[in-house]
Amino acid sequence: MKKILAIILGMAATTCSLFAQNKDIEKIDRILSMMSERAQKEIKIENKEEFLSDLKTVLAEEKKYNPEDIDLYYLIDKKHYAVVGYIPKDLKPLVQNDVYGISRNDLSLRTDVEKELVKLCEAANKEGIWIVVSSTYRSYDYQDKLFQKWVRIDGLEQAERESARPGTSQHQLGTAIDFGSVTHDYINTKPGKWLDENAYKYGWSLSFPRGYEDITGYMHECWHYRFIGIPACMMQKKYFNNVQQYLLEFIDFWKKIH
Repeated sequence: MKKILAIILGMAATTCSLFAQNKDIEKIDRILSMMSERAQKEIKIENKEEFLSDLKTVLAEEKKYNPEDIDLYYLIDKKHYAVVGYIPKDLKPLVQNDVYGISRNDLSLRTDVEKELVKLCEAANKEGIWIVVSSTYRSYDYQDKLFQKWVRIDGLEQAERESARPGTSQHQLGTAIDFGSVTHDYINTKPGKWLDENAYKYGWSLSFPRGYEDITGYMHECWHYRFIGIPACMMQKKYFNNVQQYLLEFIDFWKKIH
């Protein structure tokens, strides 16, 4: 009798598991149908069971970072704003050190993310590459002043392409960095090339790739990286055509849709 009961319970558990998986697969299809036409063409998910397994790994990774702070994969862009008045819980001022350089003395990052910056730069140092950090966390007010500055210099239309309105900048999350010269020539420097080829291995993702202004809302910025963790970077490359915006939009939908 016990054996029969165990078999029945096992079959029930398997049925429930298959039902949940089928429901998740339907959820994948639903989310993709809600994304842009270009995203639907470029996102490649050939094995949905494998995709679900990778997604679970990515979502579990997010929980390793400060639970009192905003989610590591928080979607912030021209349509999705930071919480009003948001300031990262545990900002760490950056100081001159032997691992990376800083261009100013008023820079800061989330403490857990600064640790990841150290790992990135230690790897670069081993190859003779010196990384300089030029811009990090920006408050809502700072971003407001910066955006208005570019409006005065370049006009509103151009400013919208090169600077975020207050409340919509990744920098406000305390997890994004502008490296080096903060110019388009940075990609031609040794540090710029090294980051382009290796940053993802340490969890740092290029936010605004070339040719995706219609998706991200911003022109190509070879200097702007956001920390999202190694599993997320790998998933971004594997399924999302290495476009951060696609990945974060998908995760945002995943969390909101039940």
